[in-house]
Amino acid sequence: MTTVDDASGPSRVAEPGEGVTAEELQLAARNHGIPLEALRYDVTPAGLHYLLIHYDIPDLDPDTHALTVTGAVDRPLTLGLAALRERPRVTRRVTLECAGNGRALLHPRPVSQPWLVEAVGNAEWTGTPLAPLLREAGIAADAVDVVFTGADHGVERGVEQDYQRALPAADALREEVLLAYEMNGTPLLPQHGAPLRLIVPGWYGMAHVKWLRAIDVRTEAFDGYQNAVAYRLREDADDPGVPVTRIEPRALVRPPGFPDFMSRTRVLRAGPCTLDGRAWSGHAPVASVEVTTDGGVSWRPATLDGQVGGEFAWCRWRYEWTATPGRHVLGARATDASGRSQPVEQRWNRGGFANNLVQRVEVVVPSD
Repeated sequence: MTTVDDASGPSRVAEPGEGVTAEELQLAARNHGIPLEALRYDVTPAGLHYLLIHYDIPDLDPDTHALTVTGAVDRPLTLGLAALRERPRVTRRVTLECAGNGRALLHPRPVSQPWLVEAVGNAEWTGTPLAPLLREAGIAADAVDVVFTGADHGVERGVEQDYQRALPAADALREEVLLAYEMNGTPLLPQHGAPLRLIVPGWYGMAHVKWLRAIDVRTEAFDGYQNAVAYRLREDADDPGVPVTRIEPRALVRPPGFPDFMSRTRVLRAGPCTLDGRAWSGHAPVASVEVTTDGGVSWRPATLDGQVGGEFAWCRWRYEWTATPGRHVLGARATDASGRSQPVEQRWNRGGFANNLVQRVEVVVPSD
């Protein structure tokens, strides 16, 4: 990797009172979140699914694109897309969430992609399981990490690189990990990783390497930028931190009523109303969701529809509420079967990662 000092600067935290920068707005224009009204869909349409694209969308020809499997294996492999399609075919419904979701709500704000709460989507991914391919290649018994390289290339914090992420070998060999070539029953779109991407159910989005071109098995820990520097929970710049891995539990409210154009404050008629939304966790199935209509002063249990899409997909929750005239702040918090729950006050970290603070939805109920 080559240091390119003139192209990018070090990470930083916004100064007190500093607004969102032009650079952050430029990122936000490229990387969109799900419109919250689209939480009504069990499966997120591809065009509404969140996007995070680190560098450029590469120009790849599916007819000639090949995946290599090298490193600590007995039999290196090279497979084109046609060969991968001939292997056993599996479809999994998986919720993907960006590790930086909620970053812009932290104080002070880490300066980067300014996500609020919309960096999520739930799609059906079709491909072939990774584990049999690794076993066919003869993965070494002493393998430590499996490195996945995308075809996207750029500079980040002064480091020129291909986008690369590693999984511990034990996680790469999980049966649910996919080499995906379809999304929602059609070939991957360019922005979603065409012609081939990795899907790692339960992990934040940085692990789901798009435009996948190479798999390299290592017998030592991978120290590439995206593993060793980015995507780590750290308190300050000198803290080595701990890696970001599985998705923390989160519930979102599908905003009721209709919005004000600028503020997105909701207007809702008085009377009975079914509040609903989605909840998910990468650690364990969602066990319960609680709802507040008074900004967290009180909480009431919601009804869960269950994990109808499988253990790695979001589930729907519902709550019957009678809206009364005035201003209300709605929110929901999820608890999963491992006992993890959403915080009311978020612990800060320098990268703004894994922020699952309870959402706030402002609602005005007119008196007439």
